[in-house]
Amino acid sequence: MSRTSEGQDSKGCSLTLVLTVCSAAIGGTLQYGYNLAIINAPTTYIQKFINDTCVERWGTALEANQIILIWTFIVSAFSLGGLLGSLLAGPMAIRFGRKQTLLMNNCFLLISASMALSSRSAKSFEMLIPARLLVGVNAGISMNVQPMYFGESAPKALRGAVAFSSAVFTAMGIFLGQVTGLTELLGSEALWPYLLASNAVPGMLQLLTLPWFPESPRYLLIDRGDREACSHALTRLRGCTVSDAEMEEILEEQKAAGQARAKTLWELLTDRSLRRQLCIVMTASSAMMLCGNDSIYFYASYIFQQAGIPMNKIQYATIGTGACEFTASIVSNLLVERLGRRLLLIGGYVFMAVWAVVFTVALSLQGKVAGMPYLSMACVFAYILSFGMGPAGVTGILPTEIFDQKSRPAAYMIAGSMMWINLFLVGMSFPFVVNGLGQFCFVPFCVVCVVSAIFIKFALPETKGKTLAEITAEFDERSINGLSKTTQNHLPVQETQHINDLKLEHVETETI
Repeated sequence: MSRTSEGQDSKGCSLTLVLTVCSAAIGGTLQYGYNLAIINAPTTYIQKFINDTCVERWGTALEANQIILIWTFIVSAFSLGGLLGSLLAGPMAIRFGRKQTLLMNNCFLLISASMALSSRSAKSFEMLIPARLLVGVNAGISMNVQPMYFGESAPKALRGAVAFSSAVFTAMGIFLGQVTGLTELLGSEALWPYLLASNAVPGMLQLLTLPWFPESPRYLLIDRGDREACSHALTRLRGCTVSDAEMEEILEEQKAAGQARAKTLWELLTDRSLRRQLCIVMTASSAMMLCGNDSIYFYASYIFQQAGIPMNKIQYATIGTGACEFTASIVSNLLVERLGRRLLLIGGYVFMAVWAVVFTVALSLQGKVAGMPYLSMACVFAYILSFGMGPAGVTGILPTEIFDQKSRPAAYMIAGSMMWINLFLVGMSFPFVVNGLGQFCFVPFCVVCVVSAIFIKFALPETKGKTLAEITAEFDERSINGLSKTTQNHLPVQETQHINDLKLEHVETETI
């Protein structure tokens, strides 16, 4: 490979790539963060709407626990929709392509926005349940397909940074949702239906802009077999002549895939050669939701109130939590290609575990030691910063980097399913955990963070700047070395000889 090719591969970023990322993310992961945030501001108004509707229909007011139960259904519908969307994402990405799937995904969003906007005039709080379900489907699809699209479109040297931008836009969506939910904007009782329907604006922007940008080059060549379209897409995304090395890498992956079709969910689950990668993705995706970052937002208002912030000013302090995660994701995006994936993941979980311990101590001493509310407030920001610096973005990169083109859609289906299932479980169980454990409610999250850091340290190889072939070879080496001599002694002679042949083949490859 020539030095020119190497230079192009390392600096292969163009305005087209930047705009592609922005267009895909505005209607993608930004929507996930935005829709997480906007539901918090109108909580009181929607609960009042539920009660008023029942009084008007039946002349009887609901009890408080009945209102909370209906509200729980409305909120939980988002997670259930996300699970459904993550299961739809793989088949849609294979059949329609990455870009087309993102465009089609806006249908769910626009229907949802229409239902939310018309719910009050129709005097039907029930319409909010399918509205949140559909916006969850939209989020589930975009959370899976967008990182796949980015990872397949970016040059190797920028693959992590481009894929990590999904987390940046998620954090931006949370921040924008918090700002839009201010009472001075759309967070008032008169305007809450418009707040819930405001997610249509980013969707419309994506529909107007994304069609002008190229499809994933790897999808075009490996899935559709269109080398000319792949070369054209690469040229546009790189802003220069495509390097021979990059095209050869994609051709090598196409050759390895052969005529095989994309793996189904069951085929991936039963493929023993990918079991280690699958275990890593499932664990990392689960840990991302079980680590307690979303739960700490639950405590934010209470902690700010205890710190002496006036009730009418707490909404502005809460915006600081969204700005905190947004800032951390930007910094991490700049560091991911320097520090690597493992360090950011391990460091993020270690710091979160530390802050969970400090937070528990602060909650235990609340009211007994002066200054504890301020320490608790600092812990909120530190915990969110630690999450944004690592787990928030790196987790979404992993399926792109450790699975090949034929396994990647199914891998994202599994990763997305684990995320949404665990988000649902945490959302449903956390109030009971708080009631049962009190100030020690973050101890389980601390344990999750510690176990996750240890697991990642020993299970995940560094993927920064490596091709899929190099990453796969490293997994193969770990699998081979993981077989002890004792285990090999219990294998048939043919199996032992096969393992030795694999070791010899790996040594020869490294020598070459």
